[in-house]
Amino acid sequence: MDTRTLNSQFGIAGQLQFFEGQGGLIFVKISNPQADALVSTYAGQVLRFKPADVADEVLFMSGQAYFEVGKAIRGGIPVCWPWFGPDPQGQGRPSHGFVRNCQWSVIGTRALDGGATQIVLGVDADAETLAIWPRPFELRVEITVGAVLKVALRTTNKGEESFDLTQALHSYFLVSNIEHAQVLGLQGRRYVDKADDGAVRIQSGAVVVEGEVDRIYQEISGELIVDDAELERRIHIASEGSNSAVVWNPWVDTARNMADLGDQDYQRMLCMETSNAGDDVVSVAPSETYTLSVAYRVQRY
Repeated sequence: MDTRTLNSQFGIAGQLQFFEGQGGLIFVKISNPQADALVSTYAGQVLRFKPADVADEVLFMSGQAYFEVGKAIRGGIPVCWPWFGPDPQGQGRPSHGFVRNCQWSVIGTRALDGGATQIVLGVDADAETLAIWPRPFELRVEITVGAVLKVALRTTNKGEESFDLTQALHSYFLVSNIEHAQVLGLQGRRYVDKADDGAVRIQSGAVVVEGEVDRIYQEISGELIVDDAELERRIHIASEGSNSAVVWNPWVDTARNMADLGDQDYQRMLCMETSNAGDDVVSVAPSETYTLSVAYRVQRY
């Protein structure tokens, strides 16, 4: 569907507009008195979010990100589904699933009471998806842009048998410098350290990044916070439908080996991901809908 048709059917005057951007992809610009945001219909991905009363962007976007069909976009909030991490069956399918590499349909848009703006994007099972993952499904991502950014990922099983999945809203947060950022709320939680051959450890104090970090925290409850002293802000992360959380920073060597990430970008980003990952596997029964959701709120010091 072209941008003219999309704007005619789904545009909201003064709030939501579709346009063609980098790589010929279709983007959604959302602007209301509470916040500004940018969404890509390719990958169903939030790329930017900035509340009106906050000076800096909330999300990190790589300046070397790919904007082309068949490749993931580095930054913002990618959707990892129906598996998180490597192909669980070792069949050579893409890491983190396939929906971050495909075009999503526009399902609907709304101007909400209270001033927020909402867009719903979707992917449904078809011959192409069934060849990759033979499960009938309906997937929706509901993005609500206001003073708080809300993202809800809803999986509906359209088949006659239950299926299992892991998933994540792979949030990249912009930080002033990784040395000045920390994650609060994980004290005492057990985690799997993927950067150290899967060793299992217990978190002591706040999470600070002093080298490569790739951890799956387990049995998560309550709000998590990305605290940035130099930007004088805290990003509050409140999730539902999730019992795990992933913290990731590639650090020096891995960043240098990533073509879509600048060599120094690791200093300006911290991934704090809302997930069902590791042992946190979700089973979805026939006709059932499972929702993984998160709300991001920025508090200034």
